[in-house]
Amino acid sequence: MSTQIILPRVMQVGEGASQEIPAILTSLGCSRPLIITDKMMVQLGYADSIQTRLAAQSITAEVFDDTVPEPTVSSIQAGVDTVRHGNYDSIIALGGGSPIDSAKAISILGKFGGTMRDYKFPRIVNEEGLPIIAVPTTAGTGSEVTRFTIITDETTDEKMLCVGIGFMPVAALVDFSLTLSLPARITADTGIDALTHAMEAYVSKKASPYSDSQALSAMRLIGPNLRRVFHDGTDKAAREAMMLGSTLAGIAFSNASVALVHGMSRPIGAAFHVPHGLSNAMLLPAVTEFSIPEAAERYADCARAMGVATEQDSTDVANSKLMDELRALNDELQVPTPEQFGIARQQFFDLMPTMAEQALASGSPNNNPRVPSAEQIVEIYKQLW
Repeated sequence: MSTQIILPRVMQVGEGASQEIPAILTSLGCSRPLIITDKMMVQLGYADSIQTRLAAQSITAEVFDDTVPEPTVSSIQAGVDTVRHGNYDSIIALGGGSPIDSAKAISILGKFGGTMRDYKFPRIVNEEGLPIIAVPTTAGTGSEVTRFTIITDETTDEKMLCVGIGFMPVAALVDFSLTLSLPARITADTGIDALTHAMEAYVSKKASPYSDSQALSAMRLIGPNLRRVFHDGTDKAAREAMMLGSTLAGIAFSNASVALVHGMSRPIGAAFHVPHGLSNAMLLPAVTEFSIPEAAERYADCARAMGVATEQDSTDVANSKLMDELRALNDELQVPTPEQFGIARQQFFDLMPTMAEQALASGSPNNNPRVPSAEQIVEIYKQLW
């Protein structure tokens, strides 16, 4: 059976990659970009740096900085209006997963109109919106190399998964130097998000030899370096490894899909506004323990790739070490439980059946090596508390 691989047309990887934006725009025949970002990227001077570099090439770029964490239908509307009323031929998506996800949605809606729900999975979006040059500033979501975007419908608290080539950036400029200013909390949350992407891609029922190679490489980079960047954000070698690992994990899950962790994570984020990487981190140990019986060899491979088990360790020993590592990682990276995050117990428990149905409806749990029932998902949610 063959596997279709979808990637950005151009990838520039390494320190200083983001400085290649003018040349990339020229190669795409574009000259009127809109920078879509958030206010932090403006405060840090990243947006201004891009504008200055473009101005030196006689290219004017305006900035839309009203994206928000965990983008919603209403939060992207101003960006859609900006595109529809402006004369732009391209988008520079600058920031973490939220600005890049927002830019993907704005690219399609700005060109073709309609509402975000019109583009929700199971529809496959192959229309080409405005070309996107993605410049990630976190080592986490891998959104710069995926054909997905997730937008929350705030009227129903549903995180809508939107899928298709139309959401794949045309270019990804992966520059780890842009992550050096990340605070420890965001470093941890996005780092565990990337680790989850790699692990889920590797154990996914849609995995292929190609996605396996990317996922294993990602785990080899992330496993030894996640703690290092959490404790010392100026560690360039660790930042570089995390950034490349995040991108490879993004390529892996874009082509193999995510599984149960992500399926269960989205409803927590939508209902309780838990950052995506953090809700993944809350879930990863419990979901891994639930899933190991149906993919013991694969999870053992994950442990070995992450460097917590050796080739000489048996499958059972490797998986025992993997579970110890995931729990220890959450402790060291100070990942809170839902209770510690401040979620009301009654509300969390009352919503569990609804969240379980939403998780199953997303389709991601069907890719899991062990496919759960709604009742089993509720039991896992209870374990998190």
